Amino acid sequence: MVNAKAIAGLLAFSAMLAACTGGSEGETDTSAQAEATTPAAPAGPPPATDISSLDGTVLANFTGNAANGKQVFAQCSMCHVTDAGVNKIGPSLHDIIGRTAGTAPGYTYSAANAGAGFVWTKEKLFQFLEKPTRVIPQTKMIYAGLPDAQKRADLIAYLETPS
Repeated sequence: MVNAKAIAGLLAFSAMLAACTGGSEGETDTSAQAEATTPAAPAGPPPATDISSLDGTVLANFTGNAANGKQVFAQCSMCHVTDAGVNKIGPSLHDIIGRTAGTAPGYTYSAANAGAGFVWTKEKLFQFLEKPTRVIPQTKMIYAGLPDAQKRADLIAYLETPS
């Protein structure tokens, strides 16, 4: 004997699946057409000179507050410190601004980070902090990013003069 609950569940699932497929047979599926006309995402990271952010903000539009940045840094402190020569899971962020990416002494970087080929300017750091894997796709840093532009500006202000 077939379980009535199993049949009812199968029918409900089938109805839900049919509702998600875009409608009846006579309708045109425009999602495939839309995907075909959507421009492809750029391959690889942005060039070293590109400092554009995903949200369109620029660091120059914000005044960073180091005291607030110190609070933001608390989420970074699991892996990073601002002390010179001290590496944790991640490299020391002491004097990061002006340093070539992937060059903190005594830290073993991913090949992608070591070969990134740019200097950490405040603007590049602003871009990186928004979504690290966009700037260095193969970084070993496991951090989704900091979408709040003001918090990024505050963090950068703190990293300039940590205390």
